[in-house]
Amino acid sequence: MSFIDTAAAAFSAVAAGAALVTARRANATADSVASIERDRWHADLTPRLHLAIQNDPHLRLVVRFDGPSGLRVLDRLVLTVRDDRNRSRDNLLAGGPSAEEIAATIWGPYRLRPRIDDADELGRSVELTDLHLDESRLLALDPSVAPDWYEGVDGRERWRRQYEGAALRLWAECHATGHKPWTLAYTVTPPDGQTTP
Repeated sequence: MSFIDTAAAAFSAVAAGAALVTARRANATADSVASIERDRWHADLTPRLHLAIQNDPHLRLVVRFDGPSGLRVLDRLVLTVRDDRNRSRDNLLAGGPSAEEIAATIWGPYRLRPRIDDADELGRSVELTDLHLDESRLLALDPSVAPDWYEGVDGRERWRRQYEGAALRLWAECHATGHKPWTLAYTVTPPDGQTTP
């Protein structure tokens, strides 16, 4: 092999290597752009829910799927009552409630009615299926229940005052076929003039 042949072969190898690097960069760029586009599309399709509390004649949570129109149905909607604040890092006092007792308390004005409308036993969460665009569901609500360590009439009254007029806080986990789930936070205020527990 002559010097020219060797140089040509080396040049070809370098060019092939450069082309491979360029192709890999192009693929990485294309993947990155596609990922950004998928995330943008996912954000554009974020479900819009209308949530309201009604008390006529019974205390209920109205759940309506308002859009977007590109999303015609939510296969699953999991609503979870959020506490008034994150209590997982609270210091536990000797002789006071345990971490399990604190976690089993709904710290807020309302809970879902336990075991009604497929709500769980605590009234913390409920799963709705096949909620179509512009469709509404009604879920029974109850005032939250003061825990056992809020003893006596004064304790129950203190609980009631603590949440009087307070908003219901919810997580809404939305699932639609072909899409990553969305987890959204909602705050639902009681109707004007309505007092809570």
